[in-house]
Amino acid sequence: MQTTCVPNSALTRTSWDITQKGYEKKRTRLLAPFASQPQKNPEPSAPSPQTAAQRKAHRRLTRDENRYHSEIRTEAVMQALALHNKKTPVMPLPSKRTSVHHQGQQRHRDRQDSSSDDDSIFGDDQQRDFLRGGRYRDSGASSSSYSDTGASPHHGGRGERPHSAAYVIPGNTSRQALADVLQNTRHSQPISQPPDVTNNAKSTRQADRVGPYAAAHVSSVRMTSTGQVTGLQDDGGRHAGKVSAKIQQLLNTLKRPKRKPLKEYFVEEDDALETPAPDPNAPKPEGNTMAPVLGEQLQTPSGLPRTLESALQRYGSSSYKANAVTVLDQHGKPSLNLTYGKLLNRTQKIAYSLLHKTGHKGEGGVKMGDRVALVYPNNDPISFICGFYGCLMAGVVPVPVEVPSSRRDAGGQGIGFLLGSLNVRWALTSEACYKGLAKTANGEVVTFKGWPRLQWFTTDNVHKPSKDWQPPPKQSEEIPAYVEYTHNKDGSTVGVTVTRNGMLCHAKTLTMAASYTEGEVMVCVLDFKRDVGLWHGILCSVFNGMHVIFVPYSLMKVDPASWMKMITKYKASVGIVKSRDMHWGLLAQKDHQSINFTSLRLLLVADGANPWSLTSCDAFLNLFQSKGLKPESICPCASSSEVLTVSIRRPGRTTSSATGRGILSMQGLSHGVVRVDSENSLTSLTLQDCGQVMPGAMMTVVKTEGPPTLCKTDEVGELCVCAGYTGVSYWGLQGISSTVFQVQPLLPDGRPADNNMYVRTGLLGFLGPVSGRRHNTDDIIATVLAVEPMKFIYRGRIAVFSIMVLKDERIIIIAEQRPDCTEEESFQWMSRVLQAVDSIHQVGVFCLALVPPNYLPKTPLGGIHLPETKKKFLEGSLHPANVLMCPHTCVTNLPKPREHKPDVTPSAVHVGNIVQGARMAWAQGRDLGISEDETEAAKKHQFLTEILRWRSQTTPDHILYTLLNSKVQPTVQMTCSQLYKRAERIGCMLMEKGKLNTGDHVALIYPPGVDLISAFYGCLFVGCVPVTIRPPHPQNIATTLPTVKMVVEVSKSSAILTNSLVLKLLKSKEASGIVESKSWPQILDTDDLPRKKLAAIYRAPTPEMICYLDFSVSTTGMLAGVKMSHASTANLCRSIKLQCELYPSRDVTLCLDPYCGLGFVLWCLTSIYSGHHSMLIAPSEVETNPAVWLTAVSNNKVRDTFCSYGVMELCTRGLGTSTATLKQRGVSLSCVRTCCVIAEERPRIQLTTSFTKLFGNLGLSPRAVSTSFGCRVNLGMCLQGASCPETTSVYADKRAMRNDRVTLVEKGSPHSLCVMESGKLLPGVKVVIANPDTKGQCADSHLGEIWVSSPHNATGYYTIYGDESLHADHFDSRLATGDTQTAYARTGFLGFVRRTELTQSDGERHDAIFVVGALDETVMLRGMRYHPIDIETSVLRCHRKISECAVFTWTNLLVVVVELEGNENEALDLVPLVTNVTLEEHFLIVGVVVVVDPGIIPINSRGEKQRMHLRDGFLADQLDPIYVAYNM
Repeated sequence: MQTTCVPNSALTRTSWDITQKGYEKKRTRLLAPFASQPQKNPEPSAPSPQTAAQRKAHRRLTRDENRYHSEIRTEAVMQALALHNKKTPVMPLPSKRTSVHHQGQQRHRDRQDSSSDDDSIFGDDQQRDFLRGGRYRDSGASSSSYSDTGASPHHGGRGERPHSAAYVIPGNTSRQALADVLQNTRHSQPISQPPDVTNNAKSTRQADRVGPYAAAHVSSVRMTSTGQVTGLQDDGGRHAGKVSAKIQQLLNTLKRPKRKPLKEYFVEEDDALETPAPDPNAPKPEGNTMAPVLGEQLQTPSGLPRTLESALQRYGSSSYKANAVTVLDQHGKPSLNLTYGKLLNRTQKIAYSLLHKTGHKGEGGVKMGDRVALVYPNNDPISFICGFYGCLMAGVVPVPVEVPSSRRDAGGQGIGFLLGSLNVRWALTSEACYKGLAKTANGEVVTFKGWPRLQWFTTDNVHKPSKDWQPPPKQSEEIPAYVEYTHNKDGSTVGVTVTRNGMLCHAKTLTMAASYTEGEVMVCVLDFKRDVGLWHGILCSVFNGMHVIFVPYSLMKVDPASWMKMITKYKASVGIVKSRDMHWGLLAQKDHQSINFTSLRLLLVADGANPWSLTSCDAFLNLFQSKGLKPESICPCASSSEVLTVSIRRPGRTTSSATGRGILSMQGLSHGVVRVDSENSLTSLTLQDCGQVMPGAMMTVVKTEGPPTLCKTDEVGELCVCAGYTGVSYWGLQGISSTVFQVQPLLPDGRPADNNMYVRTGLLGFLGPVSGRRHNTDDIIATVLAVEPMKFIYRGRIAVFSIMVLKDERIIIIAEQRPDCTEEESFQWMSRVLQAVDSIHQVGVFCLALVPPNYLPKTPLGGIHLPETKKKFLEGSLHPANVLMCPHTCVTNLPKPREHKPDVTPSAVHVGNIVQGARMAWAQGRDLGISEDETEAAKKHQFLTEILRWRSQTTPDHILYTLLNSKVQPTVQMTCSQLYKRAERIGCMLMEKGKLNTGDHVALIYPPGVDLISAFYGCLFVGCVPVTIRPPHPQNIATTLPTVKMVVEVSKSSAILTNSLVLKLLKSKEASGIVESKSWPQILDTDDLPRKKLAAIYRAPTPEMICYLDFSVSTTGMLAGVKMSHASTANLCRSIKLQCELYPSRDVTLCLDPYCGLGFVLWCLTSIYSGHHSMLIAPSEVETNPAVWLTAVSNNKVRDTFCSYGVMELCTRGLGTSTATLKQRGVSLSCVRTCCVIAEERPRIQLTTSFTKLFGNLGLSPRAVSTSFGCRVNLGMCLQGASCPETTSVYADKRAMRNDRVTLVEKGSPHSLCVMESGKLLPGVKVVIANPDTKGQCADSHLGEIWVSSPHNATGYYTIYGDESLHADHFDSRLATGDTQTAYARTGFLGFVRRTELTQSDGERHDAIFVVGALDETVMLRGMRYHPIDIETSVLRCHRKISECAVFTWTNLLVVVVELEGNENEALDLVPLVTNVTLEEHFLIVGVVVVVDPGIIPINSRGEKQRMHLRDGFLADQLDPIYVAYNM
């Protein structure tokens, strides 16, 4: 290939050539073809401004990272990762919706970086957008398809999945590769899934909610294109999809160590958590018990002032022109000066004004001993030093704090709380600072969040004291001088009290240790409000008459060498810095020529206790030794807020051991033992010493846990100091103070070591070098940064802390990532970090989170505010961009799994129970005797049709039904004769128009109303078998119509009865697109009836023949139809009549769905049987007007009312704030004696309790609210009647229940679960509790399956294929022990029976039956049985933005799906919280956390979650989740 070369001469302009502008144009044109090719071997030249800017930005970005840089650590990390790469399987990538990534990555596209290293939070508009959910998501209700194409370029519409969420496994290149993985990872069992028809109606209402993923529905009802239902037998079908492949991949990753099998059946121990066995190879301390070490004697040079005030008087009068303070302005010029004379003058003015000029307008002024807040910005030490000494002179206690911000203020609330507890009323500030504070409309300073109300006092223009005014004398030297704020280990803000004596002693001690003399020049970069900056820059400087040059932090960010220039310019002898400042100084290379350090005798490194300060010190010395820096002048010091200065290396000591350093084994340190390591070891940590014990102080080392026993000489413990200068207490916290400030070290035998009281420093170490924590957070930061830091971490900003989960500390790492990182890079980096930390520190990381750049809460000087970060993490408001949880690898102290013993036979269980002396678990309702008031005529009728005929003849005008609309107005009323006549005409239509035969099945598809009732009896009149089906929902026809079609097919219906409205819907164009209109059986419209009478009403030959079919979907998504005979139907109605005392004179209100179970029986059958008047309200009317049901009850003084959980929830939510209005309208519920919820699940106590409390002030009696229970094999088992004993609740131990045992505990006990009785057993019903596996009868201390025997049991399942295999097991089971003769039906629900103190109507003590949950729904994990509802309740409580939750298992992994009611950027906050709460409360590790939009979890008409349906949707990848996290 020929290459074209452009000679250089063509690009240089000669004198005879074109103009400059023409030259530029020509040059650009010539170069255009080569612009994209990189130039080879460019000549060295000055970089262009653009390149220089880039380099500068890059330098700035890496500033903080290199502080933690160590060649050895990087080498160790690389070696560890290389080892891991050989053996670790790939981890599954989390799935994220497109818009979420774009938020994470584009959030900062507009500003790649700020122009200086301002670790500032991003601009206000960006901040607002981000907190609101960003510009990248519209706020509309559309849950996942956005109009903002820029944010999600691949998001076409609802049906299309966002492309970038379809991650491939690292290493594979296409979605096909994922399918290959799927083929190779066959699960141990094929998935058998019965037909699922949960989506039987869709609306926006809460009472009846189903998932909006239409495609998921069609697949889960298992219908083939021919309309054949394929789901009734196991299709052995595999769930193809990326989700299941990822789960399999996760399982491959979790190779967990096997545990020893258990001998016992169930261990009831209080402390079930395993304590990890101590490592037998762990090094043990071998030295002798240490003795306290004394510092040299404190000798104050003669001539030093007696107090700080006298020092100020002395220098303010004798050398009043000498400079006390100089501050650099934003250009680095030393333009602001304060002399000692001015300092004294202003101090006296402030002291005088504080005591005499505050408190006008009738408010109390400042008195001696009061605490006053000092609020000055970090660039104004002059105002601060005047205010501080003014307070000291006036005898007022200053509390220096940061300037509050009404914006995002990390830790501001904690400071406000501290000021409140200190009873601070006044705040001192400068004029400029006061102007900058946020104000209210009338010009007053706002009250900041968490702060007390303050009076603000500016110290710039204050009154001159009168000539004869003298500062008041101090009562004692033991009174507080100032309070310094700090943070406890738990992140709370506390105030350390320093007395006047302590402050003076500290100044003297530091003067001696640092050899300060009058007139020296000090350059200080630190925060002057607290810690080392306050002690040296404010207190010691004035005590010794020194000149301090303060370099503001804001200047350091622009000019990091400014402090070194000041040392050179002023020939300063003292520098007060942190290792960060030395590190930044190293990078400012262009300024190095002019630097001269010959005058410097003391360079105090404030964070010398941090092991990583050594790197900065060494690098700084290496570079600047040639500039006059002496090795002995670098003096690291250790400090703590409680003890103040712990130790300082003395300046000028040049003996061989002056800079003691030790190369220690990190493994030894993690076990708390000092072991020397070789210099080139990859797991060593090199520490420098922090100097000697302070003059006049004593230091010792005590054990970190338990009593303060002295450590051995080679053991790491907490350093404790006894000195005259330490803090004396945390203000107002005597309890904590005594454990920190009054520690008496003990010898190993428990005797006190000496009589001195020591103060804990909060630093771990040994006498010798001071080290960090057992797993020092800075060490972990260094390891994290060694994993490709340049690519990834933004400015080295990483937070490491621990949280308590399951009685153990777990490590959390949160890092800010660079703006331009892709999702996959992030995830690979995270997995490498986990491996590196695991190899080098032998500790697992519990959670690793990434946040956008510049996002973590900040301290005033720009560092990461750890307590605030931890608080945000724990309360779920951190909004990370990426999260990786590793509970499987970290949590090793779970309780042992339970092992089931196969040799336990029914008889062994039985004998065991009798030996225990426990009562056998059974209960029964009262006898179904002949009641006297029934007439002879009524007794003869065993068929509802005959009872209806009898009523139409004897009481033709008695109103049976009234249908109410949302305005509580009756729309239809029906008397006995009207119903009878209408049913006759429908029967005629079926015979003549429908040409149906006796025994044919007819589908009734009606909205809730009286049409349904008349159609039902019309079928019975001609011997047809009715099947009630919920109509499709017009707004969600795509999801609900296939369900209708399926029930029609499964029930083998020969015809459909409906009204014109539904008929129109079935024949509509939209419906025909989903279900072929010709595929329906004949449809008959009952709005157009013939006017003929029936010749004769059909009477079945025996009452055992089928009356109707009842189809319903269970919570596990199974469609089951049961056959109800005429006898069962009449017996059920009779039981309900007796239990609820229903007579023709009674009014009953119904507000529930009339399509199956007890709801259908109450709506269509009981009024005919008992003759009472039923007022019918469709649940959809409650959505329009939540008060309709309760108003109807009140207006008609109804005694008995029945509703569903959905209706109860609508009322509780919709009327929460309107009870007072209802009361004014005259709504009273005092008439209600029974308000019963019709349900097929464990009672929802929280809902019934809140309903009772809410409507209690309308007169609703708490004992009136109850629940019922029915199931497929027996539609009505329990129902609360008005004269039944009160409903009982008990508290059961959750841990025992997991092991199928029932242990009752007191209310409020840990691990207690409140369970409510499910109503009273109906007359004629007998239940026993049986072991579902062995069929042996259980004792009442066991949880078992509820078996029922009654005259109204269903007669069997209705199946297409006539498959009767389940019939005998479900409807005709016998106990293996106990009552072996009776035939029982198995309900499939777990429960227990308990005898109560209440008396039944027959005088016997009442046996309460408690339903715990469906057997099919239970989750078997670690050998224990969990009920999803319990885990869901815990998860719902863990974050206020979780609106709903559902759990299920897949291949032994627990999957938790949560609905997020908030912005998408909050999705990742939920992952750690969900994982933590499930571990803490249930000892379970969550495998997958799925965050979805509200309304995704399908809920059926009874308000029950359809978890299996949700599982199908998840595995088929149809949920469109916001985020899916796979926990490692």
